[in-house]
Amino acid sequence: MDEIRGDEIRGKAEGTATVPLSVLDLVTVGQGRTASQALRTSVDIARLAERCGFHRYWVAEHHSMPGVASSSPAVILAHLAAHTERIRLGSGGVMLPNHAPLVIAEQFGTLEAMAPGRIDLGLGRAPGTDGATAAALRRSDRLNEGADDFPQQLAELTRFLDDDFPDGHPYARIHAVPGPVQATAEGGVQSPARPPLWLLGSSGFSARLAGVLGLPFAFAHHFSAQNTIPALDLYRESFRPSAVLDAPYALIGVAALAADDEREARRQVLSGALSMVRLRTGRPGLVPTPEEAEAYAFSPMEREFVDGWLTNIVHGTADEVRTGLDDLAKRTGADELMITANAHGGEARLRSYELIADAYGLPTA
Repeated sequence: MDEIRGDEIRGKAEGTATVPLSVLDLVTVGQGRTASQALRTSVDIARLAERCGFHRYWVAEHHSMPGVASSSPAVILAHLAAHTERIRLGSGGVMLPNHAPLVIAEQFGTLEAMAPGRIDLGLGRAPGTDGATAAALRRSDRLNEGADDFPQQLAELTRFLDDDFPDGHPYARIHAVPGPVQATAEGGVQSPARPPLWLLGSSGFSARLAGVLGLPFAFAHHFSAQNTIPALDLYRESFRPSAVLDAPYALIGVAALAADDEREARRQVLSGALSMVRLRTGRPGLVPTPEEAEAYAFSPMEREFVDGWLTNIVHGTADEVRTGLDDLAKRTGADELMITANAHGGEARLRSYELIADAYGLPTA
């Protein structure tokens, strides 16, 4: 395995935060807004996160969702790398079964060359979309086969990243470029370092696999809260020390939104909740405005879903959000919190991260 240091994985808590704080970006697009505006917001939030000492900034792969413009994480990360200098950037995650492992190795090798020592490669096994779109992405309708092959795909990707297929392997003479092969070529001065791998999950499968392989683990608490503690327990119980980590390291994705007052926070998260109602009922669209969400007549079934959904979103004033995040970190034992804010407008998302940074006294260098 090529160079990966534990300090590239483990974050440092800043200000009064008890654990490192990071950002998960879905590049949400609201009604009346464009994808270009959403991507400009992502740059603004990444710059804010860097100034305030958030540890990393990840982008999640989704497809065929009008309100989520993050279908191409590697492209977005290259854009963010050009507008930041220090913050770690990564995928939260790339859905491995949707792609050939060599392509991912090439894309993230390119990102590592653009921003050395700042790139994370988080991997998931879900499609990040509906079945029909997944079939179009994979050119196959055998979707379960792709998920079941995840460990083999992961092993192949790791070999490409490390450039260490054994002699006699069909891929032994194939190299992911940019990558370690350039360090061993005649006259090569390329760094042998490559992005650290993370496994992502919303159930126990990736938790166990991450533990067995000694990799860091990221759990999607923001949409699978009931499974968080069982998955983290399974990860820690399964963990075996590796060349990457000598002890488990787990972050959780957390939906959180702070506003200047409780009512405004409620308005903003209700907008995101209505968006989820439409997605879950096969009507994906742009994120509705807070005004539309307030006026919407939820059916009893929809209201039940929304009430449950909002229970798992930490929202309110900055102090209320800080308390909620601290309680969640203590309850789960997470080593890092990765905050995602789903709202209609970029202004509300940016303001939320500003308020959270202020609540924790994060640095503003």
